[in-house]
Amino acid sequence: MMKKRKLGIIGGSGLYKMEGFEKNKWKKVITPWGKPSDDVLIANLSGEEICFIPRHSRGHKINPTNINFRANIDAMKQLGVTDLISVSAVGSLKDELNPGTFVIVDQFIDRTFSRVKTFFNEEIVAHVSMAKPTSSGLSECCNQALKKLNIKYQKGGTYVVMEGPQFSTLAESNLYRSWGADVIGMTNMPEAKLAREAEIRYCTVAMVTDYDCWHPNHEEVDVNMVIQTLMKNATNAQNMIKEVIKTFKDYSVDKDPANDCLDVAIITDSKSRTKKTIKKLMNIAGRVLRKK
Repeated sequence: MMKKRKLGIIGGSGLYKMEGFEKNKWKKVITPWGKPSDDVLIANLSGEEICFIPRHSRGHKINPTNINFRANIDAMKQLGVTDLISVSAVGSLKDELNPGTFVIVDQFIDRTFSRVKTFFNEEIVAHVSMAKPTSSGLSECCNQALKKLNIKYQKGGTYVVMEGPQFSTLAESNLYRSWGADVIGMTNMPEAKLAREAEIRYCTVAMVTDYDCWHPNHEEVDVNMVIQTLMKNATNAQNMIKEVIKTFKDYSVDKDPANDCLDVAIITDSKSRTKKTIKKLMNIAGRVLRKK
């Protein structure tokens, strides 16, 4: 029997709060992995409670490498989130994806190298599949919301996740284009991997703010131009989220790869697991650790 579904939102650059919601309350959440990026906004719309975390904190004080991704995902799990939408600012690697376009991402290339990418790195080892890193049901819900709002978007695309905080070199930008990638950003890994380990269904809606430096007319990323586009994108993103809240439960997730994925992921013998580590993982993996 599927548990009650609850929507969470992680907001990227430009999306630091949610407008037009009711009963807004910022809640401090304590996790075994340290402090999340910010308090979690608990808000209501159309009778649905959602949870929202600004990934870079309110005021944009945390750079991509220093985001505590594990704490953010743990906080969402503690609050009962089952479905998570990541709204992220990105650069475009394709001419047709001009600034202001949204991309419903379905694949990632992880080029980060300075981040902890798993909850299972002390005594207990788990290997989850990332072949299909996003939820098709949640993605289709976003697809229909963007279509209804007449926001320009592309369904499907590959997101290259770079370490940052610097932007790409021209050689890197052209390399990523040669791979067939669509957009580039700095935040969705290891976020997507950690959501999978937490058995939370995950979807990325990437908001194009600029062309990466490959573009002959945009050889350098202009931060002022990016900020202007961010503001417009943030408004569109909030409108999309309001539509998604109304309908996300209508989209089937019965065969989602996040469902019960830990059943076949944990490889460490139960006799080798200490109480200390089990306690630390209880929010994330308690469902399976209690069984064994």
